[in-house]
Amino acid sequence: MKKTLITLVIIILLGVLGFSIYKKVYLTDKPKSTAKKKTEEKVSSEELEKYKGLLFEKYYEDAIKTVKKMSLEEKVGQVFLVRYDINTFNDESNYYPGGYVLFAKDFENHTKESIKEELDNDQRVSKYPLILAVDEEGGTVTRVSRFKEFRDEKFASNQDIYNTGGYELLEKTENEKAELLLKLGLNTNLAPVSDVSVDENDFIYSRSFGQDATKTAEFVKNMVTYANNAGINSCLKHFPGYGNNVDTHTGISIDNRSYENFLENDFLPFKAGIEAKVPSILVSHNIINAIDSNYPASLSSKVISELRNTLGFSGIIMTDDLAMDAVKSYVEDGKASVLAINAGNDMIITSDFITMYNEVLNAVKSGIIDENVLNEAVIRITAWKYKTGLYY
Repeated sequence: MKKTLITLVIIILLGVLGFSIYKKVYLTDKPKSTAKKKTEEKVSSEELEKYKGLLFEKYYEDAIKTVKKMSLEEKVGQVFLVRYDINTFNDESNYYPGGYVLFAKDFENHTKESIKEELDNDQRVSKYPLILAVDEEGGTVTRVSRFKEFRDEKFASNQDIYNTGGYELLEKTENEKAELLLKLGLNTNLAPVSDVSVDENDFIYSRSFGQDATKTAEFVKNMVTYANNAGINSCLKHFPGYGNNVDTHTGISIDNRSYENFLENDFLPFKAGIEAKVPSILVSHNIINAIDSNYPASLSSKVISELRNTLGFSGIIMTDDLAMDAVKSYVEDGKASVLAINAGNDMIITSDFITMYNEVLNAVKSGIIDENVLNEAVIRITAWKYKTGLYY
């Protein structure tokens, strides 16, 4: 009887002690930890005020929280959209690129399953989610559908599709295109071409809609809407409008048209796309004398101001590839990437990532680029990624 009583007392004491420990660990400490976490992640209403009414408005609070945790080196990496190469991917991951642009060679010798596995793995090993982009315009520019493994025949040009079946066929084709790219692990199509061109002799004609400014504006509005509805990012190019200029992949292109011509013609498709909520716009390397005769458009704060202030675009502004000859031959080594950020671009497309990464990093450290300018670009990029569903 005495033994039983002692055992009972021990059991009661152990029960009391156990509940005391449970209460301390699970009922007392946990709320304090949660409260502390909320305090650390809080974003003030003053910080959010300037983002009201902007394209990615509802995603800025999460974006600010995420960017506040980034190191300077990580933020610098985020502003680059890098020419993809699986052979250098692992090394480049150490520089935290914001994303990659894939070209035809990256799909060659692949199947739908193998490229999906590769790109999914790229996302898994990256500290921050990647924008994975491709130029799948149709017609002469097809990076994916040119290969039989991905489609029986490559996507036709937008001109040919429209002439065959109007907007109904264009929408059907864009939905199929979006479905294909998304299933491969891509999230951004660097299209549609939004340049106004009606002359078959123009370099850009075959890639454009081939109609006047008003009809091209309608086309762009519809194409952006199709992409948004299909859940893929689109990108208007090449701001402020290519016109009849030469190919900037091979040299300098100087545009002597009047500013009024841009306002009344070339800006119209971009304005229509902005109103349809396009998430990104790519800027050309043409030198627009009527706006800025000193720098290519992609490096000109005056041209970027036209896009931000005249047209009211609050999404992602990116350069065409800064390794192209039009930039190489016009800007001193080491300056292009720095000029691009200071001009107001959010992302730099480049085939020379590590070199330009170091240029931007050193420019921020030395004060040539204000870190607040970098922060704004990275916050906008991160908000775009939240909108795209890359953070979850």
